[in-house]
Amino acid sequence: MTSPPGHHDDQGRPADSAGQAWEGKTIPSHGFAGDTGEADPGLVAALVAAHETPADDAELAVMERVAQARWLVPVVAVATEVDESGPHAADTRSDMAAVTLTSPDGSRALPMFSSLESLAAWDPSARPVPVRAAAAAQAAIGEECQVLLVDVASPHAMVLRPSMLWALAQERAWEPSHRDAHVADAVRRAVEPESDVTAHRLEPGEPAGAGVLRVVLALGPGLDAEQVGAIATRIGERIATDGETRARIDALTFALEAAR
Repeated sequence: MTSPPGHHDDQGRPADSAGQAWEGKTIPSHGFAGDTGEADPGLVAALVAAHETPADDAELAVMERVAQARWLVPVVAVATEVDESGPHAADTRSDMAAVTLTSPDGSRALPMFSSLESLAAWDPSARPVPVRAAAAAQAAIGEECQVLLVDVASPHAMVLRPSMLWALAQERAWEPSHRDAHVADAVRRAVEPESDVTAHRLEPGEPAGAGVLRVVLALGPGLDAEQVGAIATRIGERIATDGETRARIDALTFALEAAR
């Protein structure tokens, strides 16, 4: 029986294209050795709870699980060369590429899946690539995606908003913006120059689960609508100049109340 075709080293052993023997080589596991492709039950339970009742604590529980979990990012074959000389076009060369999804408003998302089952329910032809959440988030940002889509074809599908995406990419704990100390300090500094603002506070905006930060301003008397609008605009612009703060706020609204 003849040996299979291929490269060999100077001792006749099967080798790679550089002549280095395959014997003794191992494929790195990247921390996923023994992975069965099943979802973490605790992660799924947290996703279900957040899907049924969006709330701060539910989202915090999800993000804690998400950061620790193994994720499957789908890649698919994309034709890079096509032979159209015959009656039917045929792919002559293809590369594997990560999948991104685009919504009607032009925003982009990177899908990721908790299990082989959830990936197959979405696209059985996609190849799963196991990654940590931080790597998936960093890849999403590199592909100019604004959000991550978790288990998109499942009943517990969830959108991880921009603030969540950036927290994962930076490998820091996520906090709702109205409870985030960095955001609170940034808003305080943005409000300080406004002498007509006597007090302010942060609270969650509507709808629940959308990550809206509402800044409630207490204003002195005698201001007309144009003056009030200018104050809110200036505060918003100051907040927006800080990239780190922008990364922690998904949406910003203002509310007014009379000074006490």
